[in-house]
Amino acid sequence: MDKKSTHATADAPSTDTVPTLAEVTAQLTAPGQPFEIEVVPIRGIDTRTWKSAPATLRTVLEASAAHGEQDFLVYEDERITYSEHLRMVVGLARALVERCGVKKGDRVAVAMRNLPEWIVTFWAAVAVGAVVVPLNAWWTGPELAYGLSDSGSTVAFVDEERRGRIMSHVDELCNLETMVLCSEEPDRAGRRRKAKGGSLDRTGGHPLPVIPFHELTAEPLLEPNLPDVAIEADDDATIFYTSGTTGKPKGAVGTHRNSTSNLMNLFFVSTVGSIRRSGPLVDVTSSPRNANLLSVPLFHATGCHAVLVTNTLAGGKLVMMHHFDPERALELIEREHITIFGGVPAMVMQVIDSPEFARRDTSSVRSISYGGAPCPPDLVRRIKEFFPSGAPGNGYGLTETSAMTTMNTGDDYVRKPDSVGPPAPVCQVAVVAEDHEGDEPPDAPLDPERIGELWIKGPNVVRGYWNRPEETAATFTRGWLHTGDVARIDEEGFVFIVDRSKDMIIRGGENVYCAEVEAALYEHPSVADCAVIGIPHPVLGEEVGGVVVLRPGSEVSAEELGRFASERLAAFSVPTRFWFRPEPLPRNPAGKVLKRQLRSELQGGSASV
Repeated sequence: MDKKSTHATADAPSTDTVPTLAEVTAQLTAPGQPFEIEVVPIRGIDTRTWKSAPATLRTVLEASAAHGEQDFLVYEDERITYSEHLRMVVGLARALVERCGVKKGDRVAVAMRNLPEWIVTFWAAVAVGAVVVPLNAWWTGPELAYGLSDSGSTVAFVDEERRGRIMSHVDELCNLETMVLCSEEPDRAGRRRKAKGGSLDRTGGHPLPVIPFHELTAEPLLEPNLPDVAIEADDDATIFYTSGTTGKPKGAVGTHRNSTSNLMNLFFVSTVGSIRRSGPLVDVTSSPRNANLLSVPLFHATGCHAVLVTNTLAGGKLVMMHHFDPERALELIEREHITIFGGVPAMVMQVIDSPEFARRDTSSVRSISYGGAPCPPDLVRRIKEFFPSGAPGNGYGLTETSAMTTMNTGDDYVRKPDSVGPPAPVCQVAVVAEDHEGDEPPDAPLDPERIGELWIKGPNVVRGYWNRPEETAATFTRGWLHTGDVARIDEEGFVFIVDRSKDMIIRGGENVYCAEVEAALYEHPSVADCAVIGIPHPVLGEEVGGVVVLRPGSEVSAEELGRFASERLAAFSVPTRFWFRPEPLPRNPAGKVLKRQLRSELQGGSASV
């Protein structure tokens, strides 16, 4: 974003008049204003875009140099300034090119928990034109091996726990040429020790070299500049894996423009909120810096695009935890003067409900945003009660939209707590009937009573799925993403998610695709039929439940089925409750399980447990 054109021109609201969302949007998106919109062709399709968005992620990284010696990353007791981070990124970027042979378009995987090395790796890889492949740190060894193999990653950055899971699968990873290892284990002084290198044996092939992370960043730089690589806005930048309703996970291929558009979407929401609360405010890149408690995984689009990328440009401080713990979160909010935190609704509720809450100073918190899971409307009331200075916000987006599409904040959220808000100005949304034919939404006037599948078009929508032409064609048409979510849009343009047509459960922010869990359960010799459904949960939003029909004469306990599933699935996908059903599952004439009927029966107590 061009900082020279970042001042809003709106008059400060009077004490009795607050500008409407439409008024502020019109002012900020007008020609010559910081959020001016233009239409450009993207893959041959005219698309609304932010005119002043950073051209690429490398542009964002280079702009971060302006933040100098301010703290950027805080992990436990480690601190890394912006200057230190940039030096590490330049060193790693040169090592990727000169030592690892990474070329533009090569895939570089990251499989580790939230660590400073994750962030350094991300910026170094995108800066040399590589495509970053964030892999879910919860995945099992076979799942990690699939992601590495499917993406064709040539380099993988891992922590020791993920290396342990991958070790027995190295024979499957024919494209992987280098593994880079970082440690999270403390030494006797309490500092993280340096990882040790080596190699992993491959049957009948060359060993896989394992290089300690610090070796690639510790050497003095003879050339203190990033390698010279030409990168365009619509070049591939990331592959985030999102599980399909059937079969293996599929990689959503995001471009540099996708990520920087999401950054601008969030800057726009922040600027609009500030103007409506207190009048004109300079752009977020030059306003008082934020301290953000990073409570969501970086391997999710929210953690990477919405938190990491935006804070890197805006000069925010990212405070990282080894794992989420509400008491530790409260300690860090007080110690680091956290201004923004959130994640999924469950995390916010856990912090509010913590017995430590009353003993900690949380007055620095100014914004609490969340998404990624069903949100109880009462949560906004509780936030206003426990964080009087904190503005609540609830957003909607998918991996395929590079995080945010809509956002509901401030007084609008209080007024409409069951809405996910209006779309960003560059994002078009439409409600499409199930029987609609055509590759674009029908040209029909807005009808607040219309309910149908939500379609989204915008510069943040990914270009498709990695090596999945058929699934790409089925999900993306003429720039429109078919979300699979059932929604309605009211007369003000606010989106309300009514239901999910995709067979998916959202457990504490993790997507659980029922078909995958069902496929694992079907492998058990005692299971004749099964259906996986979401169970309401007060903290996680939903939990995973399984309804099982056993083969005649078979017996199996819920505990055994849980253990069986845990050997095949990531922990968050394993059902926590089973119902054993003596009669067949209810199905429609096409053979599809009637899951709504199942849920109704279970709630009415008519199913056997």
